[in-house]
Amino acid sequence: MNFSWLVTMAWRDSRRSRSRLALFMSSIVLGIAALVGINSFGDNLARSIREQARELLGADLVLSSSQPFTAGTLRGRPQTPGDSLAVALAPALGRLGQRRSEEASFASLVSFPRTQGVRLAQVRALGAGFPYYGDWETQPAAAGAQFKAGQSAGALVDDVLLVQFDAKVGDSVKVGTLTLPIVGRVLSTPGQTGFSAAVAPKVFIPIALLAKTNLVKPGSRVQYRTYFQFAAGTDVAAIIKPLEPKLEQANIDSDTVASRQQSTGRAFQDLTRFLSLVAFVALLLGCVGVASAVNLYVQEKLASVAVLRCLGASGRQALLIYLIQTSGLGLLGAIIGAALGAVVQLVLPKVLGSFLPVAVSVSVSPTAVAIGLLTGLAMAVLFALLPLLAIRRVSPLRVLRASFDDDTTTPDPLRYLVLGAVLLFVVGFAYAQTREWKQALGFTAGLLVALGALAGLGLALRYLLRRYFPVGWSYVARQGLANLFRPQNQTVTLIISLGLGTFLLATLFLTQALLLSRVQLSASGKQPNLVLFDIQTEQERGVEQLLQKQGIPIMQRVPIVTMRLAAINRRTVGELRKDTASGVPLFALTREYRVTYRDTLSTSEKLVAGTPPQAAVAGGLPRVSVDANYFQRVKLKLGDTLTFNVQGAPLAVVVGGTREVDWARVQTNFLVVFPTGVLEQAPQFHVILTRVKNNQQLALAQRALVRDFPNVSAIDLGLILQTVDEILSKISFVIRFMAGFSILTGLLVLASSVLISRYQRTRESVLLRTLGASRNQILRITVVEYALLGSLAALAGVLLAGFAAWALAVWVFETPFVGSSLLWLPALVALVAGLTALIGGLNSRSVLSQPPLAVLRAEG
Repeated sequence: MNFSWLVTMAWRDSRRSRSRLALFMSSIVLGIAALVGINSFGDNLARSIREQARELLGADLVLSSSQPFTAGTLRGRPQTPGDSLAVALAPALGRLGQRRSEEASFASLVSFPRTQGVRLAQVRALGAGFPYYGDWETQPAAAGAQFKAGQSAGALVDDVLLVQFDAKVGDSVKVGTLTLPIVGRVLSTPGQTGFSAAVAPKVFIPIALLAKTNLVKPGSRVQYRTYFQFAAGTDVAAIIKPLEPKLEQANIDSDTVASRQQSTGRAFQDLTRFLSLVAFVALLLGCVGVASAVNLYVQEKLASVAVLRCLGASGRQALLIYLIQTSGLGLLGAIIGAALGAVVQLVLPKVLGSFLPVAVSVSVSPTAVAIGLLTGLAMAVLFALLPLLAIRRVSPLRVLRASFDDDTTTPDPLRYLVLGAVLLFVVGFAYAQTREWKQALGFTAGLLVALGALAGLGLALRYLLRRYFPVGWSYVARQGLANLFRPQNQTVTLIISLGLGTFLLATLFLTQALLLSRVQLSASGKQPNLVLFDIQTEQERGVEQLLQKQGIPIMQRVPIVTMRLAAINRRTVGELRKDTASGVPLFALTREYRVTYRDTLSTSEKLVAGTPPQAAVAGGLPRVSVDANYFQRVKLKLGDTLTFNVQGAPLAVVVGGTREVDWARVQTNFLVVFPTGVLEQAPQFHVILTRVKNNQQLALAQRALVRDFPNVSAIDLGLILQTVDEILSKISFVIRFMAGFSILTGLLVLASSVLISRYQRTRESVLLRTLGASRNQILRITVVEYALLGSLAALAGVLLAGFAAWALAVWVFETPFVGSSLLWLPALVALVAGLTALIGGLNSRSVLSQPPLAVLRAEG
């Protein structure tokens, strides 16, 4: 077989069809552009995280705990049961590293006396030296260097706070009972993003002044950290490994440069994998258009293939000629898409910049480009092969009789082989993007279900129209419906193409509406909009009196005790973490639990199994109630024993019941609820939920709290929701930006599917004109056909999207499905149907310009 002859024939044959195959190529271009752009961005992000890992952490090692654990923080404070472990560990920690800095951080109301502004902020009391890697970015620049050197007697304040309250360097800020001058504006700190600064703005003060704030008391929610710097080349992980059991017993977490790099990389790697799947869906959607375009292209080329067969070409040679054509166009589309993807990756860091903890250095990733080229070529070949296989069976008799039907009675084994290869490629690529077989198989199964449902709809439509044809309808309607089941119809292909595009678009918007619904606060006047926390037991009565004087109602009082899980059924946390077969998720073993105590369920809870919290009976253990979802994820059973470490004191309880918790309600909700009579004497703080009428009443209450109870913090839920709304608008933009590739590809598939079907409609339309049909009638016939196709495909896509969004709500986001978001879907159905009919109608204009003699000559 002469390969050069095959290439020459493919080139010559393509000259008349290049404009028709342009849409086929453009679908691949967009998919590959998204894929290469996202993968290049992911590679650049991973490289930047590796290069800037030390700056992310600011040190070589960070130890953190909710209790003091170093000699400096333990000195001069009342001893608690949990301090004995920390005291025993302090000498070993004192020998670590060459330099160290300590920090105590907590949430507190801060005020600006000049402007009388008050807001909840994260107060970070830092010792000299930190950060050891990376630099403060402050105004003036010298302020950060002086603070790091321990020479500052003032506060550094996040730019977000200063802008909000029109404060400036030289003003003062009040933290607790301490008033400090603002010596610098913080623009950025190592590892901090614009996202975190907007949600939790920070005020930095020297740790030597922490005691003067009078904010840190027994039971206060404070996070203690110690930062260590080691000599260059030190294996920090090897040094800390022998101490890990003791650190775990003392509830001290450790974080090294390697672990921070791994956790940060994993989080953003998940993001890039998700975006890569979005791009892959766009590519798959484009490949449906490829299959549709090549299928119709093959139908048009059957006469040319028959001539080649008469001239001695074999079926295999004819197949290779057109396979070379599509492969060449696929490779060209992949090259153009890779170049466009290189441009896209320049945009992504700007779009996602406020969410990233590192400055991403942009460069073209050879790996991403190579994967994009191979993926585009493979998808073009595999999806084009399905319709191209029919070329092998074209008979030379077609030259003599245009109506001759090829032998299709015996199944083609190669077709099943190609289908298997397509399926394996989809599964393999999905796994390469997610690294999870369950997700890869689930993604493929969902895709097959959608394709099967849409194909079934197309087949059912053809059968029902043929079986129950409305013979009494008008001539135009009958002809439009008859086009859907006539020979060489594209009903199934068009429904799959249009339905998949609608399905992806609708799922995107339904999911977005679902996420937005989780943070929306009801406009009802009965919802709390102010939360006071960190109220000490002896302050509770005074805070209530302060609120009552200002006419602010107390809607809920809640005591909160912090603790950690120590054992499940007498198996310690350390044993469970080592046992990878236990199935207990890591978060359940390492998190800090904030629990409350009461004997009844709240209005946001519903009993699922067992009983509400109950006190111990006849020498038994207290019975707690746990969240039903937590109960399932931790693989608990009713009657299991949980042992908690309540700030150094062990406490064993029995799982007595489970509750369904409405986490979307604006009130305090808990994973674990204890009965009364168990935790009353434990160190605790209290939370009060209330509602203010307006911003003036809020400001008065906040100023009074800062004056009389400086350690009490107040969360303005209105401000939080406004901040969240701004963040979600950025996230929505990112989603829309990436979804744009899928949407644009879907529109191209719609256009290519309808445009290429024009070549099938030409013969029928001209024959109708020969028989006396007017141009207006033919146009209306076309509009009826495509409007029905678009309506059914869009309706099917919307129904599938509704099911997909429901599944995401239940199994992924674990939140109730929001039915109100379905209200706009009929508009989407009408839009898709209208676009399909419009493109089909515009298509027919060129068809109507064909003179009737053209078809007579062709049949001659």
